[in-house]
Amino acid sequence: MRLIALLLACIVCSAQAGQDYSLSPRQIAEDTWLLEGSTDNFDKANGGNIVNTGFIVTEAGVVVIDTGPSKAYGEAMRRAITSVTEQPVTLVLLTHHHPDHVLGNQAFSGVPIAALAGTRKLMEEQGNAMAENMYRLVGDWMRGTEVVLPTEVVVPGTREVGGHRLRLLGLRGHTGADLAVLDERTGVLFAGDLVFYQRALTTPNSPGLEAWLADIDALEGLPWKQLVPGHGPISQDKAPFEQMRDYLGWLDGLLKDAAARGKEMNEVIRTPIPRRFASVNLSRYELIRTVSHLYPKYEVARMPRVDSAME
Repeated sequence: MRLIALLLACIVCSAQAGQDYSLSPRQIAEDTWLLEGSTDNFDKANGGNIVNTGFIVTEAGVVVIDTGPSKAYGEAMRRAITSVTEQPVTLVLLTHHHPDHVLGNQAFSGVPIAALAGTRKLMEEQGNAMAENMYRLVGDWMRGTEVVLPTEVVVPGTREVGGHRLRLLGLRGHTGADLAVLDERTGVLFAGDLVFYQRALTTPNSPGLEAWLADIDALEGLPWKQLVPGHGPISQDKAPFEQMRDYLGWLDGLLKDAAARGKEMNEVIRTPIPRRFASVNLSRYELIRTVSHLYPKYEVARMPRVDSAME
C-alpha cells in the first residue's frame, strides 16, 4: 500500500510540475511590461493563457492590468513582477469580467482591485458559472481558483499613480462594461478585449456591433503610441483598429443581410470566411458563437410589429 501511495504521489507531483505558466515579462515601454498569451482557444495544454496582461512600475508601486485565468496564473504573474522590481503591487485594474482576465484575483489579496461598476455586477451574476466552465475547459490548472470580486469601483477619468497619469475610459462594446487604460506618460493603451488582433473576437455579452464600432473610433482617436489588445500581438500602428473595424463591419453586414433574407442560423454559420481574414485565428469557431449570440436580435429587428400590421 505504501508503494502504491508513493507512486500516486509521484504522478500527482509530476502532473503539477508540468503545469507551469512560465510567464516571461517583456518590457514594451518605460516602466511598462507585457505578459503575452497565445491567440488559441482555452485548452488543457495552455491552461487558459490566451490573454494579454501587463503591469506598470511606478514610484508609488506596481499597477497591474488584469490578473489572468486562474489562481495559479495570478501567482505566476506576481513572481514575474518580482523578477522585475522590488516595488509592491498597489493597484489592480480589471478591464472586464471575462474569466481569462479576472480569475487570478486571488493572488492579489490585500491589494485594491478596481473595476467598473458594471464589471463587478457581471462578475456577481456570471463569475461562478464562468469559473466552473474554465474548470471544464482547462482542468487542473484551475486548482483552488475562486471568484474574487473587485473591491473598488473605477470612475472614468484620470488617475495619477506614481508619476504616471492614467486615463481610464468606460466603454461598452465588448461586454457592456469595458475599461480601457491609456498611460499618458508612455502612450501605451491597454484596450482590453475591445481590441482583438489576429484572433477572432468574442461576443457573448456584447450589446451590439454598432456600439463596439463606436468604441473602436473612440480608442483610435486617443493619443496612443503603442496598443496592447486583449488578445493578439501589440502594435505601434493602426492595423489592429483597421482589422477590428473591417471585421465588425463584415459581421454586422452579414447578420443584417441574412436576417433580411430570412436565413436559418445553421445557414449563416456556414458562410465562407473572407480571404482577407485568413490570418485571423479561430474565425470559423467564433463566427459560430457570434451567430448564436447575436443573430436572434437581428431576426427580431426584421420582424414587422403586429400592432402596426393591424392598423
